[in-house]
Parts: sequence; C-alpha cells; structure tokens
Amino acid sequence: MAFMKSNFAWQRAVYRMSLRRWRRAALRAKTTKLEALRRERAEARKLKLQLDRLIHTADERLALPMIGSQAFDKPFDSDWAWRPELWRGPLPNPGFSSVETKSMLGHEVTLFHDCRHSELTLRQVRNRREADLAPYGLRLDVFKFDGSFLSVVVDLPEEAARGLLRKHLLRIHTIVECEKPLEIFARLNIEHGPNTEQIVRELPLNQPDVVVEFDLAYSKINEKRVERIWLDLIFEGPDMNQVTLRDLTFSRRPRAEL
Repeated sequence: MAFMKSNFAWQRAVYRMSLRRWRRAALRAKTTKLEALRRERAEARKLKLQLDRLIHTADERLALPMIGSQAFDKPFDSDWAWRPELWRGPLPNPGFSSVETKSMLGHEVTLFHDCRHSELTLRQVRNRREADLAPYGLRLDVFKFDGSFLSVVVDLPEEAARGLLRKHLLRIHTIVECEKPLEIFARLNIEHGPNTEQIVRELPLNQPDVVVEFDLAYSKINEKRVERIWLDLIFEGPDMNQVTLRDLTFSRRPRAEL
C-alpha cells in the first residue's frame, strides 16, 4: 500500500514537471530559435496524438449512457429481458454503404431488400442524449428505393425460446426517429418443429416510446418444439428517408391468471 502511494506521488510529480515544461515552451515559442522550435513542435505533435487518443476513448466511455448498459424499463414480473449487442456496445465494423441484401451488422442484425441498385446505408451510431438508456442506436439511410421490400431482422438468443409458453406475452420497446412519416411493422417469427408461427403488429410511431406486445395465447405454437425466434422490422415506403432506432429491447412475462 505504501509503495502504491509512493508510486502515485511520483507520477503526479512527473506530470507537474511535464506540464510546467510545456507551459514554458508555449510562452516562449515566439522567441525560441527556429531549430529548437522545430524540435519542440515535433515532440508536441507526438504527445498531442497520444493525448487525442486518450481523450477520444475517455469521452466515448464516460459519455451517457455507459457502454454495455443493460438498464431499461421492463415489466416487474418479466422472466427474461434482453437488449441486442448493436444497442449495447461498439461493433468492430460500425456500418456499410450501398448495402447488399443479407448484410449483417454484428452477429444479430441483418438487412434484407430486393433493390436492383442499393442506395442504402446501415450504421451504428452513438447515443449521446441524456434521455437515452441505450449506448448505441441503428441508423438506416434510404435514398432512391427501387425495391418492393425492406426489413431489418433481429435474431433473438436461445434464452428467448427456452421455456416459451403460450401463456407468455413477448414485449418489444423501441425509440424511433424518422425524417418523414412512414409505416413500420414488427413481425415476430417463432420456429417450432417444421412450422413457423408469425404474428404482425404495426408500431405506433405517434408515440415517443414505442411498445408492442405479442400475446402468444392466440398463436398455435407447439411449446415443446420451440427452436428459434426472430423479429422482422418491415419498413413501408422508405424512399428518401432516414430512420434511427435509438433503442430496441425485448422482455417476456407470463400473462396474469384469470
């Protein structure tokens, strides 16, 4: 412990000495000989490069909301809740332009379309509003659209299917921003054995926080054979528009017994 305190004090002393040195160099820069000034400029540029890297990373990590955050509102009786990786943390490849169909952003999000000439961009963006709970969002830019369909597919993890029953309500919550009005439909797909159950809901985009629930009581799923779940977000009339999904979360809870 004493060694750590001593080491910290030494680091602070070195920092203060370095700070004084560069303060003096900045003050006398107008009168410093050109050869010395050229050397100090080269050193300062190397130092600035490392400082800029540190500041960039620190701003990214310390900005609200915190990267990796799983905080979001969910029903108190939920037995499963989840935010996909794209909305939780930075992806190695943050996006694409002229996106081809079946292009994946991360491991869970895939874009599908039938455009002959893709004028689409798909990218991860950093949320910086204080009101945002998700660290990242998904932005879709659509310019000329010559296709008949456009959808973003989100694959749910195995935990979503495990123990799924017809008495469950599956809830999605999202925050959607659009440059101009359009319709977005959410289609829940549940693969059970050789069959796939599909339930479609339109997102109420007139609300700032969009919540949609899928009541599985009206489905015909075979509870013992549920294997996979995914969600299609289908965009109707997306031409010349920018759509940002600031957040996307899922939760599951049993329906109250009557």
